[in-house]
Amino acid sequence: MTLKSLTREISELSDYQVYGRVSGVLGMLVELSGLDRLLVIGSRCILIARDERRVPCEVIGFRQGHALLLPFGSLDGIGLGCKALLASSEPAIHPSDAWLGRVVNALGEPIDGKGPLPMGPDPYKVRSSPPPAHGRQRVGGKIDLGVRAINTFLSCCRGQRMGIFAGSGVGKSVLLSMLARYTSLDVNVIGLIGERGREVQEWLEDDLGPEGLARSIVVVATSDEPPLMRRQAAYMTMALSEYFRDNGRDVLCLMDSVTRFAMSMREIGLSAGEPPASKGYTPSVFAELPQLLERAGPGVKQQGSITGLFTVLVEGDDHNEPIADAVRGILDGHIILDRAIAERNRFPAINLLRSVSRTMPGCNVDSENELVTRGRQLLSTYENMAELIRIGAYNEGSDPVIDEAIAHNGALEAFLTQGKYEESTLAEGYEQLAAAIGMSWEQEAPELTEFQNQTQNET
Repeated sequence: MTLKSLTREISELSDYQVYGRVSGVLGMLVELSGLDRLLVIGSRCILIARDERRVPCEVIGFRQGHALLLPFGSLDGIGLGCKALLASSEPAIHPSDAWLGRVVNALGEPIDGKGPLPMGPDPYKVRSSPPPAHGRQRVGGKIDLGVRAINTFLSCCRGQRMGIFAGSGVGKSVLLSMLARYTSLDVNVIGLIGERGREVQEWLEDDLGPEGLARSIVVVATSDEPPLMRRQAAYMTMALSEYFRDNGRDVLCLMDSVTRFAMSMREIGLSAGEPPASKGYTPSVFAELPQLLERAGPGVKQQGSITGLFTVLVEGDDHNEPIADAVRGILDGHIILDRAIAERNRFPAINLLRSVSRTMPGCNVDSENELVTRGRQLLSTYENMAELIRIGAYNEGSDPVIDEAIAHNGALEAFLTQGKYEESTLAEGYEQLAAAIGMSWEQEAPELTEFQNQTQNET
């Protein structure tokens, strides 16, 4: 800890303590009396249990002169009359570059057994506002994500925000690990929200691996943790991303998943007495989603960017359910993982015909757009006739366009199939796509945008 950090912490210490008492407990909801005039929504309190254990809580509402709190931990030992201390400062973290390679919980505390985290000099609010729209840079040039289906057909640019929509067991986690390992960006900040506790260590060691972890910070809140912890994990992921962005880094923010964040918000809203709306989600859920997702994107001048890839766990493979529909309207593109494609063992199971990147075709040069357009035409033609082809009802020679789609389908399927330990660069992706669809290919030097020219000159 630096002298500046220590001095700041000492200056924040209060001369006295203010406390109230627990006046009611129902489920996970705690009613507090005595502090209602000092508290606001989002204030923090610390409950003192019978065994002197401290339980941090957050104010989520007020009712009949009492403050309503939800805990960040277990309420074991909390009963009527327990003391509640008013926390003196707004929740903030002090990140530094030394946090890279570490795994933390939703409160920014290390959980990887590697010792304490060095504190940086500047505090970062866990909940902050997105940068002003008029001050933000434009989206930058294309980035290499190492997955050829995305690099070619769904090109992602620096500062873009995309969603990965899929049901359970279709390959979201493996795809995220590939993106984290092979991206060309500087830093990964990965939020695992509501994950199965059993799978976290497996994902870190087997899927992400030491190479991916070395340039990443991983925030973990498992499915058994209270809703405040799961919600806080999403905020913590964005706060850490903002630290690196403010220091001029280009960040890849991976969050799995926004749906579990929304579910935690639903639990909080229902506990506070909000009326349920679409599929039980409360109105505050849909108000909070843009507040979270808009924090990703390009920074202001002299800052880096946050490229966001957010997974959405669609219920019952319904891609029009409320959360999927709301998130799709906020983000700059969506990648659909299809269970039918996964069942025929093609991974990543991306349905390219239903997926879109909103920075295309403007981010590509003409020759790249020609390749992508031709590839989509062949995929679409084959998909339209797939049932007839499979049952043998299509006669070869009936339509030369369909014959061509059939001839190239095997090569296209092989192109779109990629193992999780197989890396593919942008240039290799276009070369392989050209070979798969039988087109000649010569790499063009892309024209730099004004933003890219400025960034290059500054570098």
